[in-house]
Amino acid sequence: MALRPELGLDKNMKISKEETFFKEKHGIKLWVYDTRRDDVGFVYVECEEGHFQEFYDKVSTFVYHIIEGEGTFYLNGEATPAKAGDLIVAPPLTKIYYFGKLKISLVTVPAWRPENEVHVRYIEKPNSKS
Repeated sequence: MALRPELGLDKNMKISKEETFFKEKHGIKLWVYDTRRDDVGFVYVECEEGHFQEFYDKVSTFVYHIIEGEGTFYLNGEATPAKAGDLIVAPPLTKIYYFGKLKISLVTVPAWRPENEVHVRYIEKPNSKS
């Protein structure tokens, strides 16, 4: 891939959290960092209970680094416990959703594009312990 110097892609860059695009969806808060690159994307994610949508991406690998907290990722229906310090790698076409109180760094390779994300189903919140 050409670095396209006219866009500054051949230089080091810093993107502050104040420059991100913020969005809430399906139980998570997302801060999307505009890397201005097609080959990699970055998102900071916080969730209190989980991501209540199962989805997959047709093209991108999703690499989740758990910064804080713990939970369970469901990858193609298989429960995968995760805690701070763990790395979860989900290749293209992997169905993903998760539960837990988590802070996550998410890298997508290549960069996420909305047209490549496929909604599978909405997920019900697990029953609260009484």
